[in-house]
Amino acid sequence: MNGPLDRDTAEKYATCFRALSDATRVQIVTLLARAGEPMSVKEIVEAVDVVQSTVSAHLKILAEVRFVLVEQRGISRFYRINDACVDYFPTAADVVMGRPIT
Repeated sequence: MNGPLDRDTAEKYATCFRALSDATRVQIVTLLARAGEPMSVKEIVEAVDVVQSTVSAHLKILAEVRFVLVEQRGISRFYRINDACVDYFPTAADVVMGRPIT
């Protein structure tokens, strides 16, 4: 394929890349991906050593692009990685870098 991506696809990928443009958000995504089960905000705060309000703000951004999914359990929220994004994201990087999709 020659030429740039179409604008809608480029915007979609840019939104995903922006969501991962912060080191704390990358830490949260890798933590949740490796945990294999939903985690509370408190557990995430303890693991990444960042204050609760900051973690909550990052989780909101990650949830908006669906990298993480939110489960409400009573008054608590639990976050888990969105497996569809884990599968999709490497493909997005390949497309942007012009690598063939297999």
